[in-house]
Amino acid sequence: MGRQQPAGEARAAGGGVIGTGSALPRRLVHNPEIAELTGVPDGWIERQLGVHQRHFAAEDETHLDFALSAASAALGAAGLSPCELGAVVVATSTARLRVPPVAAELQGALRAGCAVAFDVNAGGAGFLTALEIGRGLLTSQPHRRYALVAAVDTFSRYADPADRRTYAAVGDGAGAVVLSGGCAEETVSTGHGTDGRLARYITLRGPGSGRPECGGANSADGGGTSGGGTSGDPGSPGDGAAGPWLRAAGRDVAALMRQRFPELVRDAVAEAGVGLDGVDHVVAQQACPRLLEELARLAGIAPEKLVVTGDRVGDTGAASIPVGLDTAVRQGRIRPGDTVLMVEFGAGMSWARTLLRWPSTYAPVAAARRRAEPPQARRAPPLDTGRPDTARPDTGKGECPQ
Repeated sequence: MGRQQPAGEARAAGGGVIGTGSALPRRLVHNPEIAELTGVPDGWIERQLGVHQRHFAAEDETHLDFALSAASAALGAAGLSPCELGAVVVATSTARLRVPPVAAELQGALRAGCAVAFDVNAGGAGFLTALEIGRGLLTSQPHRRYALVAAVDTFSRYADPADRRTYAAVGDGAGAVVLSGGCAEETVSTGHGTDGRLARYITLRGPGSGRPECGGANSADGGGTSGGGTSGDPGSPGDGAAGPWLRAAGRDVAALMRQRFPELVRDAVAEAGVGLDGVDHVVAQQACPRLLEELARLAGIAPEKLVVTGDRVGDTGAASIPVGLDTAVRQGRIRPGDTVLMVEFGAGMSWARTLLRWPSTYAPVAAARRRAEPPQARRAPPLDTGRPDTARPDTGKGECPQ
């Protein structure tokens, strides 16, 4: 049995971030279009949610397109070849195919032939869960020197326009980071939790899932997802609506976040042995900018420390935090040596926190890092369908280290 981590002792396992990347769909959707489709009054979305615009995936855009663009940007920033990766971990809960994993497709598209690849599904808490798994792989298997951790979600394909609050809040996109097992400065505090009794707070029925045992989650409160239970919600669909819709008990989810968020912040700084003044940036789940502002006040976090992207890209699910990290890096906000606190919530209900120190040697090599906004995704090339023994990575650096 492994040694138990004493309370208040900072961890020192490998896994520092050495590159970030993100990608968004081509289609930019502004509030007037959503308001007309959902029937909400003009100005309601911005007033209630704080969202101005979001990106929706087109029919011909895939998870792989977004993940590949974000991953390529992260690898470029890190100055690495895909051949040097030892692991590819992708967090998603909206992949159209149950198998193969998006991570396997991404590994193939990158030609990262030495990397183990698999998906993680923890809803909106998926990225930090995948990040911890990636760190663990680098620590337990030292021959794997680098790990790519990505997150991609396309909730616009599953949000019901009749569920006005949810439909107005969501957006699509992907983000990625590259971890190095040799980084001296890395994660100093991490924690994860789940309360399965709350599993019906957020649900997404897939094909073949059958009829729910009980009414949908909306029956609990009649509201949508991310807005936080404020008055003035124009309404939501009945539980019998057809389709593989995303369902969320918005008021219950917001109440859980109000309870847990301050606790997660307190636990993170206590475990790391720093105060709130020692945290330079907070990158949290972008469920709703209005709710995020409230959570920051409850936790005693200064507004200027918040990295907010939800107003421009919506709630991109598991991709919220890596998109936020990459945006902050592009804007020059996150600098070498800074301390970054990340907090996520997701279906389950699950939550996660990670406090890390940005490597003092962080210096992205790609000139595109100076762009302020995430780029639009490129179409992924067709996967090599040849025999596995003929599909070896070709990166110009020789064979992958084993």
